[in-house]
Amino acid sequence: MDFRVDDEQRELAQGIRSMVEGRLPLEKLRAREGDEHAIAAGDWAALGETGVFALTLPEPGGTGLGLADAVVVFEELGRALVPGPLVGTFLAAGAGVADGAAEGRTQVGVHCAGRPGPVLVEHLGSLDALLVLAPDAPAQVVSPAPVGGARRVEHPLDPLTPLWRLDAVPFGGALADDDGRLWSDGALLTAALQIGHAAAALDLGVAYAKIRHQFGKPIGSFQAVKHMCADMLVRAEVARTAVHAAACLADAPDVAREEAETAGCSPLQLRTRSVAGAKLLSDEAALANARAAIQVHGGMGFTWEVPLHLHLKRARVLSTSFGTPAELSADLAAYA
Repeated sequence: MDFRVDDEQRELAQGIRSMVEGRLPLEKLRAREGDEHAIAAGDWAALGETGVFALTLPEPGGTGLGLADAVVVFEELGRALVPGPLVGTFLAAGAGVADGAAEGRTQVGVHCAGRPGPVLVEHLGSLDALLVLAPDAPAQVVSPAPVGGARRVEHPLDPLTPLWRLDAVPFGGALADDDGRLWSDGALLTAALQIGHAAAALDLGVAYAKIRHQFGKPIGSFQAVKHMCADMLVRAEVARTAVHAAACLADAPDVAREEAETAGCSPLQLRTRSVAGAKLLSDEAALANARAAIQVHGGMGFTWEVPLHLHLKRARVLSTSFGTPAELSADLAAYA
């Protein structure tokens, strides 16, 4: 199996990047900071028309690609800070549980259950349905989304991720989910978004290090700054490799079975371990790179105008979905 990103996937990534830059530039996204609806319905429909939510659906309704192609696309969405329930809508389109999800006519959120007490649900004011997923419980879909009784959080951490507080998520209809595939696919797509944030932080940090001068030289010529930028690159590339490898294994069950036999575990255990490792590395890369890039920017890095704080905040929000770093570390330690 070839785990490398091929030319077609690079072209796919470039196409998504060009579409997002033209339709959803950062200035347009930031104009909706603090709004109840983080993305306009027309822009959401544009994502659907581009095929973002139908990547793995068979033709003619979908594009017939694999999860390895989907993570390439979601990396670009993360890099561009595209808001909205991207992962939930993608999963709903694949499971066929929400009419119009694949076409971008509906928005479907995802809530990772498992913690008692009041819960926070992202983008609830825009949702048509809500997927409720847990690694060790049956998947459910709540339709319509449970808006009644929800209280909007006035100041969410990420200004482009509006939050609502619910006392509890109501029970929904059961979903067919073979071996927790919805959970693992959702975790991989979330990890891909994190790779986008890690890569964007790297690009912003390196670009600033080239133009900011101190003592008559670009700060990028100083050894300490070089080391910081090199560390950011290593973190992003290692995490990207782990995500792409896990996606390739998900697309090739025959290869996964052979790998599992060699490793002395079941294919499900192999997939769970590879996805958990990819998500953990991606969370760490996104958070650490955003912090490092802010440090490279110095005092400028802490200002509202520099978008690095948005990458850091979004990365923090995403790190709480499909397993926190602490939870993923504990799960991986159990396999050791």
